[in-house]
Amino acid sequence: MTSLLTNTAAMVALQTLNAINSDLNTTNNRVSTGLRIGKASDSAAYWAIATTTASDNGALGAVQDALAIGQSTLDVMYNGLESTRESLQKMKELLVSARQPGVDRTNVQVEIDGLLTDMQNKAGASVINEQNFLAVDSSAADWNATKAIVASFERSASGISISHIELDISNLTLTDAHATAASKIGILDQARGVAVSGALAADATVTVLDVDISALTDSADDLGRLEQFIQLVDDAMVDVISAQNSVGVNLARAESQLTFVHALMDANERAVGSLIDANMEEESTKLRALQTQQQLSVESLSIANASAQNVLQLFR
Repeated sequence: MTSLLTNTAAMVALQTLNAINSDLNTTNNRVSTGLRIGKASDSAAYWAIATTTASDNGALGAVQDALAIGQSTLDVMYNGLESTRESLQKMKELLVSARQPGVDRTNVQVEIDGLLTDMQNKAGASVINEQNFLAVDSSAADWNATKAIVASFERSASGISISHIELDISNLTLTDAHATAASKIGILDQARGVAVSGALAADATVTVLDVDISALTDSADDLGRLEQFIQLVDDAMVDVISAQNSVGVNLARAESQLTFVHALMDANERAVGSLIDANMEEESTKLRALQTQQQLSVESLSIANASAQNVLQLFR
């Protein structure tokens, strides 16, 4: 039965065409954006997981930057300590050579003074990002010996947490601007408790920066004092080596963590991609098929609409 008022064939053809057009629009969008899931309405669960993971990756990018700055800070600190160790080694050699009777200790002291000035200058210049861990002021109101480098961003069921690489610089710094001499913690300017004889009292203490042999003679007391200076410098050099070891360990940790964070970010990107990226080979094949179906549906709709014209021929 053919009806002029109700064209069932055309309705079916139109519904089919609308469905094909909707699928074609979806496929076109996937091909143009490269995303299978671009918004929450596409898949609420996968979209939420992918968006959260992408957000965490942004935080890990900030961690990566912080680690790079921290690594540079530790590297500058290590180089400053290395330069100081070399200067202390030269200073010790000069003091040992000054132990020889008849040596002009005034000229030797000129070289020692140059080394002392050089060590203090390099400690003060070991700055990056306005941070200096070698020249400090432990009497400052905001003084904190524990320095933390952001190392990781972690998400768990209980919430998020930030991991750190912590470094205690109380035994690593070279100079301290503390007003009280006895409270200084710098390797170069801390009182070491080395008893000296001669002009100073038996319980007096000196620092590396106090070393002065220009007035020493070949007397037994002065030679004993010179040997105590040698011991003082050697003790300071041992402390610098220990500080280098501590900084080197943390520098290696920062380098390892930086590599891990980079790998973790890559893994997160792959995870997000597996959730929301479109399969371009599959989508391109589907696009070609839908375009063919669309053409056939248009043709079918045209045939269905032409049926009324065929009925009209019966009345002629």
